Amino acid sequence: MAADAQARTERTEWLARVRQWWGRALHYDGSERHILLLTGKSTLAATLAWMVSYYALDAPSPAFAPFSAVTIMYVTVYQSVTQSLRYAGAVAAGVAVQAALGFLAGPDLLTFVLVAVIALSIGRSHVLGVQGPQVATAAFFAFSTYSSAGDNATRITQLGEIVLLVLIGCAIGTAVNVTIAPPMRYRSAEYSVQILARALYDLCADMPPALREGAPEADTIARWREQAAQTDDLIAQARAGVATAKESVQYNPRRLLRRHRGHLTFQGYDTVLNALERTLHQLASLTRSLDQWQEAENDYLYRHFLDRYAAFLEAVSEFALALSTLDETTLSQQSQRLAGLAGDAQTRRREVADEAEAQGLPLADATRPYGVLVIEATRLMEEVQYTSDTLHTWVEA
Repeated sequence: MAADAQARTERTEWLARVRQWWGRALHYDGSERHILLLTGKSTLAATLAWMVSYYALDAPSPAFAPFSAVTIMYVTVYQSVTQSLRYAGAVAAGVAVQAALGFLAGPDLLTFVLVAVIALSIGRSHVLGVQGPQVATAAFFAFSTYSSAGDNATRITQLGEIVLLVLIGCAIGTAVNVTIAPPMRYRSAEYSVQILARALYDLCADMPPALREGAPEADTIARWREQAAQTDDLIAQARAGVATAKESVQYNPRRLLRRHRGHLTFQGYDTVLNALERTLHQLASLTRSLDQWQEAENDYLYRHFLDRYAAFLEAVSEFALALSTLDETTLSQQSQRLAGLAGDAQTRRREVADEAEAQGLPLADATRPYGVLVIEATRLMEEVQYTSDTLHTWVEA
């Protein structure tokens, strides 16, 4: 009974996860919908390619066409076009190698060795990129076809048919990807900004409570430094997202339907991304500056400065949190809110400088962090303000 109840519970949970997946796919423009759309288009392209190769051409090896159609179904139209050309070129090269050596030396073992060596060498060419291994694959299939054929005329026909079927599959796959909901990845650029903004928020929001308690402990500073160091991977991920978004526009007919007013261009995304990257690096520099802290019996006199600094970082974290919800559909309103939050952070930054001057802190003492922290706050604020100004500029353009 217990086993049956557990099985029913597991089945119920599985069905719930399936329903949730389909719900996200149908109602949200996320990864689930992208997977569903790509699967549907790949199925359609493969089916059309099979129909042409099997029914129209009556090819003895019709699978080459649907396989090619699915192989070049990439996430962007640009990749589908460029990779289909490389794939077709790789297959043609492999078949050509086999044809040349086969007719010269015959279908024996030594010929196969030479075909393998030459095809694998050609496949390493940077021109073919990820499609390089297809040279050897095509050559091996061609060798098998060549060996099984009875005469040279049949061999020529079947080898030519392989290339023709691959071209048909590539053409159908590319056509389906271009004409049916061609993928646009503007959201990838938007998501990239959100990733870095969230990382900035997480780090900024973690620091104020510790600063208000006085000099941060060594373990706390070490944790901040480690957290800041991990942002390098996020930066690389964000840049890859913007690159994908840029690529999705090329050769894509849907770009003509996009209205640019009120939207960030890719130049705008690059500018914001660069500013966020510099901001994260600046914050990492700030965490390193805290390592200069030396305990002293009168550190309690500087608590007001630390309170002001904590308030400044909280203001920056509020700005980062708002930026982490960047949405192009409400960019105009968001840019106004971000401008206000940047103004608040600027006020808090001035309070840091004023407090340091009022307390007569040892700003010139290289063994103390105060002077460096004031400078770091100024530089950090410059990047925050620049990010806000960039968004406002692109909205008004």
